[in-house]
Amino acid sequence: MPPTRHEATPDEATRQQSTRSEATRRRATTLRQRLAELRGPSVAPHPLDARALAALAANPGCKRRALLDGAGVDKAVLATALGSPAPFGQSQFAFMRGNAFEAKVKADGGTELLRLLHERLGGGAEAPAEVRVPDLTAAGPEGRAARTALALREATAAGGWTLLDHPMLALEVAGSPAYLEPDAVVVHPGGRWTVVEIKSFPMIDSSADAAKVGAAARQSAVYVLALERVAALTEGAEVGHRVLLVCPKDFSNLPTASVVDVRKQRAVTSRQLTRLTRIEDIAATLPEGTTFDPECSPQELDAAVESVTAAYAPECLAACELAFHCRAKSRAEGAVESLGRSVRGELGGLTTVAGVLAAAAGKEGDPADPTVAALRRAAALRAEALEGAAACR
Repeated sequence: MPPTRHEATPDEATRQQSTRSEATRRRATTLRQRLAELRGPSVAPHPLDARALAALAANPGCKRRALLDGAGVDKAVLATALGSPAPFGQSQFAFMRGNAFEAKVKADGGTELLRLLHERLGGGAEAPAEVRVPDLTAAGPEGRAARTALALREATAAGGWTLLDHPMLALEVAGSPAYLEPDAVVVHPGGRWTVVEIKSFPMIDSSADAAKVGAAARQSAVYVLALERVAALTEGAEVGHRVLLVCPKDFSNLPTASVVDVRKQRAVTSRQLTRLTRIEDIAATLPEGTTFDPECSPQELDAAVESVTAAYAPECLAACELAFHCRAKSRAEGAVESLGRSVRGELGGLTTVAGVLAAAAGKEGDPADPTVAALRRAAALRAEALEGAAACR
């Protein structure tokens, strides 16, 4: 007679759940302590915003950035301490202009913002005659995220128009929580949640710079992902994949808006974030005593940074504060990654510039390898062209 499967009693199930919860809390506490050690004993964590998260998702193979962002290391300060500062960040003038424009858009309880949203995404609902603007203040980012989630649920249940000004959203990234702050989220009477992104670059003749719009779309996709975590626990809620981009009209300071569909960016970002190695797994591979404390000497910081593998590409120069440091190391090693991801993909198993030149010259490499054969053919054509040019002189 086969043995019967043991069914846990209610008391046993409660004890097992309690044990699992306690183990989870211990792991979380240990990870926080480890990340604090990596930052430095007196260094406050640098917040991970949606722009940085979108850049991280664009290069999921870079364990260096994943660890530094997850630990809350200020990469700009670290790059300066390493002697490779990057010219990142907005100018003070641009920052003040952006804040002034956002304040104008949200003035009078968001009247103009809701008018633009109803005009572009009203969906047949009545124009917002009355808009609730709940207070989202709370202690710390965790408290603000919890208060935002509660406000979203209450607004969905109420069934009216609600404007959440600078809500706080939580999103787990490689096992570490990230707190994100969109410009605004609007709850429609039907329960749909729409992300609003306010930018200070102009929209001329109803169109804006494609690169800037693309960056705003990737940033908004991160907010959509975070909202979906809250919507999954909210009855009747639906996160809209069309976000409202608000910009100055032509060369004035008057706001205008455009709808941006971020389904593609959302899918790519979700897939890339899933590919990220968990922070504790990366931290576990580091030598004992590794720290990125800016008070350490440049030599110590260089050794700490090099203990984590990176995935440098020229695209990093526009998205990462450590890019100049990584580029210098990549060039010193002669890595083909410094020439771009497309070149790296074409060269197969050849990983250094010296190896590529040697293969092209016939000094190294297997002639049966298609990459080696193509390089030698290209080298022969180049030599033939140079000889022809010399003969014509």
